[in-house]
Formats: sequence, C-alpha cells, structure tokens
Amino acid sequence: MNRFLLIALALLATACGATRSLQNSESSRVEVRTETVIKHDTAYVELPVIVERVATLDTTSTLENTYAKSEAIVAAGVLHHSLETKPVSVPVKIETKEVVRDSIIFRDRIETQTVEVEKKLTAWQRTKMKTGEVTMGICLLSLIILITYFLLNLLKLKRL
Repeated sequence: MNRFLLIALALLATACGATRSLQNSESSRVEVRTETVIKHDTAYVELPVIVERVATLDTTSTLENTYAKSEAIVAAGVLHHSLETKPVSVPVKIETKEVVRDSIIFRDRIETQTVEVEKKLTAWQRTKMKTGEVTMGICLLSLIILITYFLLNLLKLKRL
C-alpha cells in the first residue's frame, strides 16, 4: 500500500505541458557593393592660332595640312614665307573611372501582436492545458485504482 501511494504521489507531481519561448530579437546585416565603371568619352582640344613669317631670296611655294597653311612668295627678289595654323578642334579620347558604392541594409524584425479571443477558457480547460492530458489520464486511472482497492478491502472486511 505504501508503495502504491508513493507512485500515485509521484505521478501527481509530474505534469506535461508545451513550453513556448518568444524571441524578441532584431538582427541587421549591411552589405556594401563596390563597382568600378569605366566610361569612354571624347574631349575636344582647341589649337591656338599661330602666325609666323620669314623672308628669303627664292621662288614661290605653298604648303597646307590639317593644322596649318604655309605660303612662300618672291617679291622684288625677296622670298616672303608665312605659316598660319587653322582654328581646329582635335578630338581626344578620354577614359574616366567612376567608383559606384551601394550599401544595402537587411533587417530582420520579429513583431509581437496581442490577439483577443472571443471567449475565455474555463477553469477545467486551463487546468488541462497546464497539466497535460496524459498526466490527467494517469491521475484519473490511479484514482480509479485507489477507489477500487479501498472498496475491495471494505468488502473483504464485511465478509469476515
């Protein structure tokens, strides 16, 4: 009998229940992307206008190219020579490097919301949730065994 009472008390002291833990955490992560972009562009360089003249004893000559014009003329036994540059814009290819930095912030947030229920739980439902259905079944089974044990003992005493 003593052994049975100890087992019954041990079963009553244990309970099964689901434990849930809420995590109120916020984590953030920063990702930085760096990208180098090379852009090809054209710039125009303007040449300055330069005029030069030289006089010598020779015949007439004329020279011309994209950037300058040269003329040589003999007048009165003297050669007059002139060099003129043309006002031309020369295209020059330019490469420019542009560094583009982009940062993205990733944030994970867990929000807790309180939800109202229509009907509150009864005392029996709260007890079942706290102790667990398995433990309640074991407690009821041991109670039934105890009652039958005592009833059987009483019946035996009455027969004597």
